[in-house]
Amino acid sequence: MAARVIGRDGDEITIAVTVKVNGPMLHAEEAILTATNEVGTVATAEALKQFDADGEPIILGDIKWYARETHAKYYQTPYGEVIVNRWVYQKAGGGKTFCPLEHGARILRNATPRLAKMVSHKLAQEAALDVQRDLEENHGRPTSKLLVQELGAYVSAVVQAKEENWTYATPMLEADIATVGIGIDGSCMLMCEGQWREAMTGSISLYDRAGERQHTIYVGAAPEHGKTRFHERMAREIAHVRQLYPEARYVGIADGAQSNWDFLAPHVDEQILDFYHATEYVTRVADALFGSGPPQARHAWLEAHCSMLKNDWNGAATMVQEWEAIDCHAWNKARRQALGEGIRYFRNHLHQMHYKRYGDMGMPIGSGVTEAACKTLVKQRLCQSGMRWKDKGAQVILSLRALLLTQTRWSQFWRKLEQYGAPVLDHY
Repeated sequence: MAARVIGRDGDEITIAVTVKVNGPMLHAEEAILTATNEVGTVATAEALKQFDADGEPIILGDIKWYARETHAKYYQTPYGEVIVNRWVYQKAGGGKTFCPLEHGARILRNATPRLAKMVSHKLAQEAALDVQRDLEENHGRPTSKLLVQELGAYVSAVVQAKEENWTYATPMLEADIATVGIGIDGSCMLMCEGQWREAMTGSISLYDRAGERQHTIYVGAAPEHGKTRFHERMAREIAHVRQLYPEARYVGIADGAQSNWDFLAPHVDEQILDFYHATEYVTRVADALFGSGPPQARHAWLEAHCSMLKNDWNGAATMVQEWEAIDCHAWNKARRQALGEGIRYFRNHLHQMHYKRYGDMGMPIGSGVTEAACKTLVKQRLCQSGMRWKDKGAQVILSLRALLLTQTRWSQFWRKLEQYGAPVLDHY
């Protein structure tokens, strides 16, 4: 069944392969897949050769490099492993070597771009062992778990290395962007040392004048003390969006955690406390007010006050005045405490609770996008049964997932890699 080149015409090659297709259909299909992969390895080896040099000296910048020797090397492809003899160059004084073939073909570690893209895409969504099994079972491409991990880590390292220099275009949006909603939140994950630590997620959402979300940019960061790198990355993304939409309103949406507002405040024109976090305190006050009384009355009061909070111009301030006038001296300690916490929470956040105005202006009032990002970026992939992480490994996955989940960025990254090549990474 071995595939072989039987003809060449310029940059076109003709490959012959024989496939035996008798027996059950599944058996025939597997034979076809094996043959297809053989054709792929032969064609890929030929394609790689076109990027090689001819052994003559080459000049990079103002430095002359000299051919040292031809050297055979194995490369990993989507179809299997191939071996190619290629020239290796070095400066006159020695030192590091340079391989024109690997630079021209955009080899990542020791893999072709297509395999690197395939593996990192899969690794962003499932564990390395599952990726290994999927490649062998569904693509007829045996590989090792270690290759999957190392290749995914390398691609992620390129993503991280280019965060400051490569900017990504937002999709072509027909609607005018009137509001940019920015949210950050944390989600706990289990680390190798047995501690639960907080990974950070950020979302930057573009809304039209009717308040419909048109596009969202996601940022994910592994647990870090002080959250400095995460905040720097969010700030870069916000600055980029401001260049694209300088006339839009910038609003921060978060729960009551002060650390979130410490970051968001300098970047936004308006601060919005997540409506659903606010209603949690309304619910606590309802529980305190009605105690073990009739549930129908509690439900009616709760529904009316949540509607007041959302639809009345001064709903939050009105509710605080109402709650402060309640005579709770005969209540037990737990009920008085719940009422007091509700009053304090609302008083501290009244400036962030003008929900009627926000809604009329088409601004979002909930942090659901960011909370969904916590689940999608972190929980679904990093918190599966039995998983424990180191900081570096967690960041590998989060960088890949954020790139993949932000519409059009995945394809843009690979186009940029094809255009500019990957940076030289000594450590990743």
